[in-house]
Amino acid sequence: MNLYIDQLKKKIIYRSNYRGTKEMDKLLGTFTKKYIDELSLNDLSDLEELLNVDDANLFNYYNNLDYDFKFKENHITILFKNYKYVDK
Repeated sequence: MNLYIDQLKKKIIYRSNYRGTKEMDKLLGTFTKKYIDELSLNDLSDLEELLNVDDANLFNYYNNLDYDFKFKENHITILFKNYKYVDK
């Protein structure tokens, strides 16, 4: 099981850092880096699902703008909505 979790974490880290837009690379990359080691297997699965959403809807959801995707309310989406990104 540890091998599966490690592979899932690597996949999530990669996908969060290489989104297609620089803004989302930074936002999701820092978000993932902050929380990845604290997440349960269910949370990791929810994060992987969140990463399947396109950048425009994720950006709009994070910034409380209009979006056309139905986000599930779970631990990950709550963490993401409340995450305070600071560009360093």
